Formats: sequence, C-alpha cells, structure tokens
Amino acid sequence: MKLEKIMVIGAGQMGSGIAQVCAEAGYDVILNDLNSQLTEHGKNRIRSNLLRQVSKGRMKTEEMEAILSLISLSNKLEDAGDVDLVIEAAVENIDTKSDIFRRLDEVTPEHTILASNTSSLPITELAAATNRPEKVIGMHFMNPVPVMKLVEIIRGLATADEVYRTIESLTKALEKVPVEVNDFPGFVSNRILMPMINEAIFTLQEGVATKEAIDEVMRLGMNHPMGPLTLADFIGLDTCLYIMETLHEGLGEDKYRPCPLLRKYVKAGWLGRKTGRGFYEYK
Repeated sequence: MKLEKIMVIGAGQMGSGIAQVCAEAGYDVILNDLNSQLTEHGKNRIRSNLLRQVSKGRMKTEEMEAILSLISLSNKLEDAGDVDLVIEAAVENIDTKSDIFRRLDEVTPEHTILASNTSSLPITELAAATNRPEKVIGMHFMNPVPVMKLVEIIRGLATADEVYRTIESLTKALEKVPVEVNDFPGFVSNRILMPMINEAIFTLQEGVATKEAIDEVMRLGMNHPMGPLTLADFIGLDTCLYIMETLHEGLGEDKYRPCPLLRKYVKAGWLGRKTGRGFYEYK
C-alpha cells in the first residue's frame, strides 16, 4: 500500500513533531486541530525546530522552505477526504479519541489507514469505533519526535498484516526504528516507565529523599539522561496520572496504583513544564 498524503490530528508538541518528520521525509502533510490559532502555533513550532537546524549548518534555508511547503493547515476533519493515512495525536482520552476515529471512518476513503499516537490506550477499542478495524493501528512516537528514534507499532486484534507492513515501512522512511508491540495497557514503554516514575513520587512522598536527590540517584547511578521527577514534569503530570490510571484499570494490580501525591499535584494544577510548576518550578 503506497502512502502519499498524511493528516496529523493534533498540533501540539507531539502532533507538530510527527508532522515535521513526515514532511522531512517528503510526504504531503495536513496538520489538523480545533482552530487556526492551534495549527499556526504548531507550524511555528516546526519552523523554529527547522531554523535551529539551519543555524547549526545541518540544513539549508531552501530545504527548510521546501519542508514547510509540504505542510498545510486544517480545522476540519472533512479535509481528510483524500488522505492515505491519518495519525491521531489528540488528547490522551479514550472517549475523545474514539469519537475522532468514528468521524474519520465516515469521511476518509476506504483504503485510508487510521493510526493513533496513543501512549497507553487500547488500539482494539479505538478500532471498534470504526467499520474498518483491520485498518486501525497504533503508532506511538517518543517525545521529542524529531530527535527520538523509537516508534512502538501496536497491532489491534483485527489489524491486517498488510497494514502493519505499510506502517513499518513508513516508520523506516521517517528514519525511525519500528518495534512491534501487542495491544496491552501501556504497551512496553509506559508499562515500564510510568511505574518507575510513580515509585519515584512515592519515594518523595514518604520522605526517603528530596526530589533533587531522587533525580541525581537515577541520573548518575543508573545513567538516565534525566531524573524521573524531571521527566514527569516534561511529560506532564496529568498525562502520567492518566497512564497510571489506565494501567491500574486495565491490569487490575495494586502495583499500578497512582501515588496520592501525583493526584494532589494534578488537582492543584501543577502539571509540570507546561504550567510552569510541577515537582520543580519553571520560569
């Protein structure tokens, strides 16, 4: 199956990053979100990323302009009427995503593959919102998308082999590394990562060490590029909580119970970098 035109739904940090790497690989890209302010902000983020590459001598200005020319903006799902692939990167909420997939099923051609960048939600359930479950698949990029090489490719219960092969080939064309994962809560990355972050928050709550000490132990002792509490702020504490709740509900084990301190911070609106305060403060 040949892919030429791709719609990316969600112009936030993940969606704009996905749109960027698709355009860099030469695909025509439609970047979609609820309003023009969000899509313009997303394209400006892409432009800023590319300008950094130009300033470092890794890209020519002409190359940057050619990439940006492949990205058009949209505020209507109906604009997916002629695309070969949709990559959904909307908010991590099963009801929101299911509604998007139901609507996409109505407006896209029969051959169109519907992929989700979900970090924890079941692909099989998203597929059930459509009449084409064999063409629904998970495509979980890592953040920041232009830098990180891994893409978890998640088969739903009905995902066709041809669809998997197509997405695997696309991932390689984007100069990413595809890893096949089965459809379980949290997949591989977040099933391992989020309980570690959650345990770090328990360690802080119980007064075992300060936040700085916890991060230093994992950074210097385990050679992690950043500590788990810094990473949680980077991901967003609301996202961390939602994924832990998904793991707890989906797997039914107490070891996935979200830390009460995590819940408290989210209720306080301390969500990390995006709100200026999480476990650390950001100016």
